[in-house]
Amino acid sequence: MAGVYFQHADEVWRDFPQLVPVALLAERITGDPRPEEIIERFEQRASARLATTPAGQLPEIQAWRRVFTRMGLKPTQYRCASESLLRRFAKEGSLPRIHPLVDLCNAVSLAYAVPVAAFDLAAVTDHLEVRYAVGDETYVTFGETAERPGAGEVIFADGAGYAHARRWSNRQSGRSAIRAGTGRALIVAEGLHPSAADDLADLTSELADSLTKIWSIDPPTTVLSRTAPRFDF
Repeated sequence: MAGVYFQHADEVWRDFPQLVPVALLAERITGDPRPEEIIERFEQRASARLATTPAGQLPEIQAWRRVFTRMGLKPTQYRCASESLLRRFAKEGSLPRIHPLVDLCNAVSLAYAVPVAAFDLAAVTDHLEVRYAVGDETYVTFGETAERPGAGEVIFADGAGYAHARRWSNRQSGRSAIRAGTGRALIVAEGLHPSAADDLADLTSELADSLTKIWSIDPPTTVLSRTAPRFDF
């Protein structure tokens, strides 16, 4: 795992200069904790926002819809992960519990209305880069079906040519999904709305604090930019 890094390609920064991404490294993760109190606090904040504003009208979601439109995708057909979570949460009143890390990231995503992804680093080769697909990458669904992202699609790609997410923040791959045996994970959150810089800084602080409370770890964190696009770990 030496030399592993995460970054956004310069072409992504060029086309989306308003992007604010943050990354955290979570090590010594286990599936044992049940951090229900922490998760419920984030969910309560999401409930309060949704009580006055539908998910599709939140500025964080509207920003992602504009990005999806720019990528040639219908934003009501292909939704960013945070909008999908918010819509399900608004309809059902809760989200299914999967793994404490996934549950935490989902809850934070609900509270901040931005996509928060967690990748099992055991399944990532060399690096993880948000870039435009060439068209020869392999994406593995949760049902273990292999797909080829189209050339020009924004993906999370590693050094072995695997796409760990399709359509930017729309679909994460089953290949690097968090599982019971996950011990080391990269967490990525991205915002494009006007207050993203402040909101993502708060998100990072709260998420890091939650990771410390749940797993007694001190996760390295970073806010990325076009001039400092790379997170080495």
